[in-house]
Amino acid sequence: MAGILAWFWNERFWLPHNVTWADLKNTEEATFPQAEDLYLAFPLAFCIFMVRLIFERFVAKPCAIALNIQANGPQIAQPNAILEKVFTAITKHPDEKRLEGLSKQLDWDVRSIQRWFRQRRNQEKPSTLTRFCESMWRFSFYLYVFTYGVRFLKKTPWLWNTRHCWYNYPYQPLTTDLHYYYILELSFYWSLMFSQFTDIKRKDFGIMFLHHFVSVLLITFSYVNNMARVGTLVLCLHDSADALLEAAKMANYAKFQKMCDLLFVMFAMVFITTRLGIFPLWVLNTTLFESWEIVGPYPSWWVFNLLLLLIQGLNCFWSYLIVKIACKAVSKGKAGKWNPLHVSKDDRSDIESSSDEEDLEPPGKNPHTTTTTNGTGGTNGYLLTGPCSMDD
Repeated sequence: MAGILAWFWNERFWLPHNVTWADLKNTEEATFPQAEDLYLAFPLAFCIFMVRLIFERFVAKPCAIALNIQANGPQIAQPNAILEKVFTAITKHPDEKRLEGLSKQLDWDVRSIQRWFRQRRNQEKPSTLTRFCESMWRFSFYLYVFTYGVRFLKKTPWLWNTRHCWYNYPYQPLTTDLHYYYILELSFYWSLMFSQFTDIKRKDFGIMFLHHFVSVLLITFSYVNNMARVGTLVLCLHDSADALLEAAKMANYAKFQKMCDLLFVMFAMVFITTRLGIFPLWVLNTTLFESWEIVGPYPSWWVFNLLLLLIQGLNCFWSYLIVKIACKAVSKGKAGKWNPLHVSKDDRSDIESSSDEEDLEPPGKNPHTTTTTNGTGGTNGYLLTGPCSMDD
């Protein structure tokens, strides 16, 4: 085990040439980042999760009720033992062959069986109230951490001149504010890593999990080898648009459509400007070129920059989705079918619904029409998805 640890913490990988771990030990004059500091993130991640539960129960839920957001979910599927067995034991998305077999077995038409499966899938999805509470928690945290980051960074020299990220590197002391900022962000991302499995499931689950994982690696890497200065720039820049996104979701759930549209447009502008403009021209410029000039490359420097480039790849992907939503909204607006600002109604809806479907028909040879309330009567049936489901 000692050999494995010695290999993992090899100074030639983590630190610049002629720098050792002994050089970065804490002294009475200066404090430096220590790897064992990162253990604090695990109990703090649990604390953040508990604070979230309390916040959603005693703050977000009363706010949602005050906005007349109800806990009503989608329409309940009619009980049917045969279809329930297929749903739970075989597939939630039956193919055409299976649908035809079930149609003959139950004497239902195929369309009714398709609707039953759609309604049954929707039953497992959370109510608008639950979604609002989740978004309000994330909005509150993102707003707090971004505000803290701005207040902290505006007092630092490296915000105004990024070359200060590398002057005297790696012998840059760790301040209390920087340590708090880093551990808080790392704890939050750890809490997201675990809570993602219990939160609202979205179609970009895999991409979001990759994003959280890469974020944890970046924060850990930059803390251990004392790249914390440039790390604070990355964190604050990526936090800038998140609060606007969650605010747009909250407005959507509350059926404040004009406010939702405005907030989404603001989010899109901030997101694309910061992720495709400022981040590569400002942050990647200093991590790739200014650091090369002042410090020079070493193994963990390459890994750190590769992770940043991976994050940039995800930024490009999400920006493409945002532009796609906006272009679709504009085209529908020009056709007179949709207000061009109604960009929150993405076709990748969290709730499977279709406004042009016929009413659900109950089983039997002579079905009579009933009314479905599968979330298509208002904006709450459509949730901000794709780039709108991001929490980076």
